[in-house]
Amino acid sequence: METTDAWYTAPTSRSLEDASRAVEAALAARRFSVLWAFDVHEKLREKGLEAHGRCRILEVCSAPRAKEALDANPRAAYFLPCKVVVQEREGRTEIGLARPTALIGMLGDPALRPLAEDVERTLVEAAQEAART
Repeated sequence: METTDAWYTAPTSRSLEDASRAVEAALAARRFSVLWAFDVHEKLREKGLEAHGRCRILEVCSAPRAKEALDANPRAAYFLPCKVVVQEREGRTEIGLARPTALIGMLGDPALRPLAEDVERTLVEAAQEAART
């Protein structure tokens, strides 16, 4: 596991596809929707570029939490939706995310901190569950 103030990463022995499905299921159980799954590797190949390792970016959202953030501070939209990344790095699969507390912290609005902490805790739990095999 790699953790910094900016991101959280959990290694898994799952394949990229299996990890992506596990993340989607773990998020759904926590009432987060996957709005879009962006296959970075495929898009680069489509553009004729060589891609090293595969990467899938899942844009995820909890509509009630997004509404709460936007009602509190419309500039929270700059950080929505949340992203969960499933990627192959150095021969292994990882599940990670940018920490909502770090992103929302950039707004300098302490009223959003509890919401960001709740979202982050939920996303980290989902990543940890999906990483387990």
